Amino acid sequence: MANGSPSSSRAYNAESTLKRTVDELDRDIVDDLVLVDDASTDRTTEAAEGLGATVIRHPTNRGYGGNQKTCYRTALGLGADIVVMVHPDYQYSPLLVPAMAAMIAYDEYDFVLGSRILAQSAVARGMPRYKYVSNRALTVAENLLMRQKLSEYHTGLRAFSRELLTSLPLERNSDDFVFDNQIIAQALAAGARIGELSCPTRYHAEASSIGLTRSIRYGIGVLRTAWQYRLHKNGLRSFPYLDAVSPLDRRAPEPAAAGISAS
Repeated sequence: MANGSPSSSRAYNAESTLKRTVDELDRDIVDDLVLVDDASTDRTTEAAEGLGATVIRHPTNRGYGGNQKTCYRTALGLGADIVVMVHPDYQYSPLLVPAMAAMIAYDEYDFVLGSRILAQSAVARGMPRYKYVSNRALTVAENLLMRQKLSEYHTGLRAFSRELLTSLPLERNSDDFVFDNQIIAQALAAGARIGELSCPTRYHAEASSIGLTRSIRYGIGVLRTAWQYRLHKNGLRSFPYLDAVSPLDRRAPEPAAAGISAS
């Protein structure tokens, strides 16, 4: 377990989709399953316990970011070397967990995003057009401000190395949805190598979503985060959630033993 790959789920009213999600996780790869129930009003906790998950239940709803903080803290406490976040609403494919974990296990990346945009037509696969347009507009703005080339910043399927998660002051991030963008900004500040993997889009009646007002607030928060990162990177402003990031250790690997060649 200590060297394994726990899969963490942040959950709110996920009783109806949780089993489908867990059934597609490769338990030969996933050593521990952690679910944080954010004060659901259904039987999410009981369903997760029945599937063998380590369950933490928040007595009150702590928000999307607050839920993830508990997820990652718990997974690291279990000794995970790789942590994969999978939403239990079955919007993202759990079948991609082994591939994402391998991208980190073989030391190619520190952070992997499952992109709904990369190499596919998200609209044709069910993403509402207005969500697609807002996703693309925000991503273009973020790439310009943060000097990156990511295809999507807003995915809920993510994999992290232990080294990266322990270097990030996650408790300084928002408890709301903008947490997802703040953790990307922190990863960039730490010098993380970020990779992407194409992820099929799944939109169905039970998939989680946010309303218009919160979407607008989220968009404003996304742009604010990107701008804060640019100011931080240029040494023009200080922001507590970025200033406390510890750079990743990038020491050169040990030389290969004599007589062994890799090509």
